[in-house]
Amino acid sequence: MSQVIRVEGLSKKFALHHLAGGENYSTFRDALASSLSRASRALRWRSAVQDKESIEDFWALQEIGFSIQSGEKVGIIGRNGAGKSTLLKILSRIIEPTRGEIRIRGRVASLLEVGTGFHDELTGRENIYFNGAMLGMTKAEIKQKFDAIVAFAEVEKFLDTPVKHYSSGMYVRLGFAVAAHLEPEILIVDEVLAVGDVQFQKKCLGKLQDIGQEGRTVLFVSHNMSSILQLTDRVLLLQAGRIIQDGDSESGVRGYLRANEEAAQAINLTGQVPWFRVASLVFDQTHMEVGFNKPLRLRLELATDRDIGETEIIIPIINSIGARIVTARTVIPGLSKGTRSFLLKIPDHRLIPGTYMISLTMKHRTEVIFIQEQVIAIELVTDQIEDPLLLPFLTRGKDRFGCFCPIEIE
Repeated sequence: MSQVIRVEGLSKKFALHHLAGGENYSTFRDALASSLSRASRALRWRSAVQDKESIEDFWALQEIGFSIQSGEKVGIIGRNGAGKSTLLKILSRIIEPTRGEIRIRGRVASLLEVGTGFHDELTGRENIYFNGAMLGMTKAEIKQKFDAIVAFAEVEKFLDTPVKHYSSGMYVRLGFAVAAHLEPEILIVDEVLAVGDVQFQKKCLGKLQDIGQEGRTVLFVSHNMSSILQLTDRVLLLQAGRIIQDGDSESGVRGYLRANEEAAQAINLTGQVPWFRVASLVFDQTHMEVGFNKPLRLRLELATDRDIGETEIIIPIINSIGARIVTARTVIPGLSKGTRSFLLKIPDHRLIPGTYMISLTMKHRTEVIFIQEQVIAIELVTDQIEDPLLLPFLTRGKDRFGCFCPIEIE
C-alpha cells in the first residue's frame, strides 16, 4: 500500500481574548449612547476596552505526527476539546496550521457538517447540483448519480420544493446523500452518525462501510464507539491536542473508555439540592473491563447534611447508541447525617459484550436529589463468544432491552 497522508510536527494555535478582572464587555449600543452626550467618550471607551483586554494562546493541536496508507480506515477519537475537529479541518484545507507539514496524495472529500452549502431558497433538486459542485463533483458526475442520491435521501416527493420547507430530518438526509456519493481517494467524515433518526444512522453506517470496502481511505470521527469498532481498523486517540495512542481499534476504544472513566472519577458530582452530595461513583474492579455475565461492582460515596429517610438509587445502563438497556435500582432505608460509602453489586444485568455508559440518579421520596449522566464508561468482554453454552445468555440479553434488575448492597 502507498502512503496517502503524512503529517509531521502539526500544531495549531488560536488566540483567546479575555477582559481583565472578569468584567463584562461594553456593547456598541452603550458606546453609541455615551457618544451622543460627548463625542470623545466613544474613543475613550474603545481605548479602555483595549487596555483591559488580554490575549491567551491556546494550542488546539501540539506536535501531531502520523501517516496513513492507501485503503486504511482510521478512527479519530477523544473527549470534547481534544482537537479532533481542528485536525480534520486542517486536513480538509479549511484552516491553516500554525506550524508543521502535511502531505496528501489523492482527491479529498470532507463531510464535516451535513448540509453545509445548501441554499434555503433553492429546491432539493437545485441544491443537489449546487452542493455537489461545492464538494468537488462535476456536473456530469452529479447527473450520473442524481437518481441514486434522491433514492438514498428518500425525498422524491419534495424534490422540487425549496429546502427551507424541509424538516430537519429531510435536510440532513439530503445533505448526507450528496456527500456520500462522492468518489474520492480520501474521505474525511466528522460525526455524521450523530444526526437523524436511528434508521437513517444505520443507513449512513452501511454506506460508509461500502465506501471502506471499496478500498478508499477513510478518516472517521465519532463518539459512538460501536461505530468506530465497526467501521475502522485503526484508531488515533487524542487528548489535549496530542496523540496519546495509535493502534488497532479495539485497544484504542479501551484507552478512550479508560480515559473517560478517570475523568468521570475526577468530577465533583453535584446534586440537585444543597444538602446532598455524591463524592464519587467508581468501579470496585481494577479496570474498566468486566467479564461477560459477571456482576458489576460499584462503590458509591455520598454525603448528606441532615438525616433523611428512604432513598432510592437508580443506575441506568446505556449502550453505545444511547439506548437504555437496563435500569438497576435499590432502596436505602435511611441515611444519617455525614459521609457514607456503599458497595453496590448488580449481579443479574445479562448484558451482551459491548461498550456501555453508567449514569446515576437518586431520589428522596418523590424528589430527585441527584442526577448525573454518563458517570462511568465500561466494556463487557468475553473470550468465549463462540461457546454454545453462552448462547442462551446472549439471547436473553438481547431480549431484555429496557428491563429492570435489582442492586445488592454489600
